[in-house]
Amino acid sequence: MSMPVRIDDELYEQAKSASKGECRTIAGQLEFWAKVGKAALDNPDLPIEFVRELLIARAEDRTQLTAFKPGQLRG
Repeated sequence: MSMPVRIDDELYEQAKSASKGECRTIAGQLEFWAKVGKAALDNPDLPIEFVRELLIARAEDRTQLTAFKPGQLRG
């Protein structure tokens, strides 16, 4: 369910700018930031970039992924 929320104008503008580069809606960008922040607070021992990448990976379409095969990268 969506709920209207008041946020600071500056935060809105930052989300608006970031959402274009990340191909998200403004609401989607704010939601992503909130999820990253919550996950980071819940897991203070993990680097924030790891948390961010993990959330992105979890959102990827699993049907588009390539299975890893050991030795696959060797020439």
